[in-house]
Amino acid sequence: MSEAAVPSPFSNPTYRNLWIGNLGSGFGTMIQAVGAAWLMMALTSSVDMVALVQAANALPVVMLSLIGGAIADGYNRRKVMLITQTFMMVVSALLALFALLGWMSPWVLLGFTFLIGCGNALNNPSWQSSVADIVTRDQLATAVSYNSISFNLARSLGPALGGLIVGAVGPVGAFAANALTYGGPLTALSLWKSQKSDRTLPPESIGPAIMAGLRYVGMSRELLRIIFRAGLYGFGTIVMQALMPVVAAQQLGGNPLVFGVLLGCFGVGAIGGAVVGPNIQRRYPSERIVMSVCLVFASTLVLMGFATQLWMAMIASLVAGAGWIMCMALFNVSVQMSAPRWVVGRALALYQTAMFGGFAVGSWFWGRFAEDFGLQPTFITAAVAMAVVALVGLIIPMPPRISRNLDPLNRFQEPTIDLELSPRSGPIVVQIVYTIAPENTATFLNLMQERKRVRMRDGARNWTLARDLAAPNRWVERYKAPTWTDYIRQNQRVTQADAGLSDELRATFADDARPVVTRYLELHHETHQAMRDIAHDHHH
Repeated sequence: MSEAAVPSPFSNPTYRNLWIGNLGSGFGTMIQAVGAAWLMMALTSSVDMVALVQAANALPVVMLSLIGGAIADGYNRRKVMLITQTFMMVVSALLALFALLGWMSPWVLLGFTFLIGCGNALNNPSWQSSVADIVTRDQLATAVSYNSISFNLARSLGPALGGLIVGAVGPVGAFAANALTYGGPLTALSLWKSQKSDRTLPPESIGPAIMAGLRYVGMSRELLRIIFRAGLYGFGTIVMQALMPVVAAQQLGGNPLVFGVLLGCFGVGAIGGAVVGPNIQRRYPSERIVMSVCLVFASTLVLMGFATQLWMAMIASLVAGAGWIMCMALFNVSVQMSAPRWVVGRALALYQTAMFGGFAVGSWFWGRFAEDFGLQPTFITAAVAMAVVALVGLIIPMPPRISRNLDPLNRFQEPTIDLELSPRSGPIVVQIVYTIAPENTATFLNLMQERKRVRMRDGARNWTLARDLAAPNRWVERYKAPTWTDYIRQNQRVTQADAGLSDELRATFADDARPVVTRYLELHHETHQAMRDIAHDHHH
């Protein structure tokens, strides 16, 4: 299918409804951001406390995003989003009530901000991974870019509107407006009739699911590079947003509206970046885009540090917003294209953990730096840091964007067994005997290193490869699965992209000799007792 023939994601009513709902909620989020930042300025004169508002938004993502990813991969994503959106609406309403009654303090404000961040941390993996459930793979990059446009339409207009609301009725109005905007996504989610899951196995419990996600990402070279670069990028770029209210109030001598205008410029730039981003991604390699954006962002930080007029700060915000969203969208799409559906929620969660970890640490670090040394030295130092982030690409470059087919291979057929097993029976020991042509030994060994990575990435444990001393052409691969269910799950995770490895291995076999697969139940004390009980039941 040519690119011109791909229909717009907006032709899908479910995506369109959710996009509109999230646009409204995004407006509320930006309005509340203005209210929270300005209220903190009224509650305290401490610069680092103002910067902690951004940290309170970001820290929950670091703490809870991986749990949210495990939930997104194991449970109905629509229901997860309904619960988290309702939670955030209730917390936002309570925040407005506390502000109205005068019960607010800096730490109470940070506490409410943290709770809303918790809701976002659990909601975002389900929302981001559900996009690929709603639209086709050909539409994914465009849909992610449209999501960025939605967010930044709200970012461009919401802060100015927030500044007007705060100026007219105070932060209480901003907090109340945000609570009302959750009605949009809740309505869209209620209208979405999500398809029933085709899972044949029960969902993994949270602990094993998190470990499976960590294991997969840890064994994926592409995902590790993307996530590492995202974390560095988040640390360097957050200084612009974390210190923007301080720039507006102290460096420009402004009011809430000035702060809203700067955030609005950042959002307008981000809209432009999201619009042109897909075309730039098609024309240039990922690493060139990331490196270029980092260097441009560094120049905007220098301009912001020396901005004494509003127009100078507006230009810096505009250009920084364009570069910021270009890389954010690129990282997001790269993660989704590099992870199969069974683990994409956890992969996105780890990406968000790295990105927002950079945001949280960066907000605290740059806030303390500004408190100790002032705004200009902070922005200059941050610009140097962004140049360093660009140079890291010479050592750890972004992976090339190759669209691999990560759909399930579906070659595996659950074997018929004579032993009575429960889904939790285990450990299961798998032995595969290969007969390899002598001239193919070196090729076979290289391929088996990749096979080891794929097996362990999908859940295998204790992988080994041994050579038969009596018959040197015979090789024995062995690995374990914790339970019979884990063994089935591991084989169902093999993707279409992995098929080529199996085909290459088959070419090394001697005279087309087929591998011999044997499966064992490893017995421990508890297993011995269970087997005796089964034998006793059969005897009677």
